[in-house]
Amino acid sequence: MGYRIEEKTVYIGIGSNLGDKINNCLQSVKNIDKLPKCHVIARSSTFKTEPDGVTGQDWYANCVIQIKTTQSPSELLRSLLEIESGMGRIRKKKWEARIIDLDILLFNQEIISSDSLSIPHPLLHKRRFVLEPLAQLAPDLIHPVLKLTIRQLKEELPVGPYVEML
Repeated sequence: MGYRIEEKTVYIGIGSNLGDKINNCLQSVKNIDKLPKCHVIARSSTFKTEPDGVTGQDWYANCVIQIKTTQSPSELLRSLLEIESGMGRIRKKKWEARIIDLDILLFNQEIISSDSLSIPHPLLHKRRFVLEPLAQLAPDLIHPVLKLTIRQLKEELPVGPYVEML
């Protein structure tokens, strides 16, 4: 009997506010599905979201996907950064407009804190543009640090930045 590497369940936040935003998000999902040792299981609806924390930018298209992978968190991060770069993202400054943004939100129930990677995503519980689509996929999933469900986190958010399903 051979050793089988366990697939991990991962949730990835996807956003774009430059160019053909919806197509950028859909193309990134296809690119993620083509990664070695990764396959997309589910995708939320796409949401139109007001930029959070900045002014003067176009609104975002956002969604969340669920994948299964045998990649490590650091391997997956490298893969996602390569996809962003391959789609034309150039990182100049924080919170700038972007053609594509791919964030690891949750990686199984792992808790990771390093200079290059924080899982769960440190702002996940404060962002309606993440919690709305994530709640479509996994409303009863427990946040590994806060010990609340995604639904509870979404319900606890204050009113603000506007989010609507496309």
